[in-house]
Amino acid sequence: MRFIQDLLTLYILIIFVSSLLSWFPTTTSSGGLSTTKMVLARLTEPVLRPLRQIIPGARSGIDFSPFVAILILYIIKANI
Repeated sequence: MRFIQDLLTLYILIIFVSSLLSWFPTTTSSGGLSTTKMVLARLTEPVLRPLRQIIPGARSGIDFSPFVAILILYIIKANI
């Protein structure tokens, strides 16, 4: 059980870092920041994409899907 909780904690951290990095624009498609953002997006999109379809705020410019995902993951982690 501890291993699963640690994995959930790591994924929560990945979502958090990905959402923070989305505030910084990238000017090129190559480079450290751009590559990091691309890798983190590939890791987080399978969870965030369905939430964006449900949450109406994502279409208006403010994306609450990372917050909702982190909240759901904390609830799952607390019940394991």
